Amino acid sequence: MTDIIIAGAVGLILSMLGTPLAIRLFSRRGYGQEIREEGPSGHHGKRGTPTMGGTVIVLASLLAYGASHLATLAPPTVSGMLVLFLMTGLGAVGFLDDFIKIYKQRSLGLRSGAKALGQLIVGAVFAVLVTRQPNVYGITPAETRVSFLRDIGPSIGLVGFTIWVLIMIVGFSNAVNLTDGLDGLASGATGVVLAAYVLIGNWQLRNNCIDQLGPNCYWVRDPLDLAVVAAAVLGALIGFLWWNAPPARIFMGDTGSLALGGVLAGLAIATRTQLLLVILAGLCVIITMSVIIQVGFFKMTGKRVFRMAPLQHHFELKGWAETTIVVRFWLIAMLCAALGLGLFYVEWMPK
Repeated sequence: MTDIIIAGAVGLILSMLGTPLAIRLFSRRGYGQEIREEGPSGHHGKRGTPTMGGTVIVLASLLAYGASHLATLAPPTVSGMLVLFLMTGLGAVGFLDDFIKIYKQRSLGLRSGAKALGQLIVGAVFAVLVTRQPNVYGITPAETRVSFLRDIGPSIGLVGFTIWVLIMIVGFSNAVNLTDGLDGLASGATGVVLAAYVLIGNWQLRNNCIDQLGPNCYWVRDPLDLAVVAAAVLGALIGFLWWNAPPARIFMGDTGSLALGGVLAGLAIATRTQLLLVILAGLCVIITMSVIIQVGFFKMTGKRVFRMAPLQHHFELKGWAETTIVVRFWLIAMLCAALGLGLFYVEWMPK
């Protein structure tokens, strides 16, 4: 538990103090956000707000993870390092996307094909490595199986598992990216999911099959270190949210949204709760579905279901205040995370 507290506290302090430094640095260099012309009119006043704040989240998370292990003299684990690799790799793809937007002074960065290729390369490396590196008990960070509360069903093979992992990684990194449309929305929405994974990792540690073999025990390789990773990122995210809350003084950009989507997918894969993530991150899923519905319905009928997609912009155009949307969506995110945790713990309820 000490590892988790140290990681969260260091991540919070580094991000809280580092974000204003990033704001000043990015402002001096002109690293400001470009705004889509077709977006809600209220967003045009945000043009020039420093972006690429996700670099602070990623760096603070990595340093917090390292500080936790230095303080406790515990060596890093393969599972923790792989999830951090996924977060950092996707963050690098997002950083390149953000930099191109700033350099060319436009709202679009990398071409969609190049961006997807970067996500697929990082995801494929993670997918292959996560099924290797067994510990002394023969447990690997993941098995080639789909999971809900734990692994279910037969193996789908390395190729099938790699495809499944890529779908998860690309899907959730883009889902967080779509959620990042209003000040503080993505930060709060992903923060509650990370908090859930701190609890899940800690519970899996206390009920692992190595120490106490039982019908509900967990074959998870490094549950404590996965909780440490979640705590480090959560602490960094809370520190960043202090400056990203409405009215935001800095945006996370694709650097942050892709990195956060990656760390959520990585934690779900390594804790064997892949399908549970769909519920835990329900708000991001709902927002993504609003885009799919809007595009699909428009192509079929030429008409729109929502005034604008993603969903948060629909409510903006209906006249809701930005802070009202953000707070209400945060509440939905909390309810989704609570439902997911309830399902996770339900098998431990007395019968």
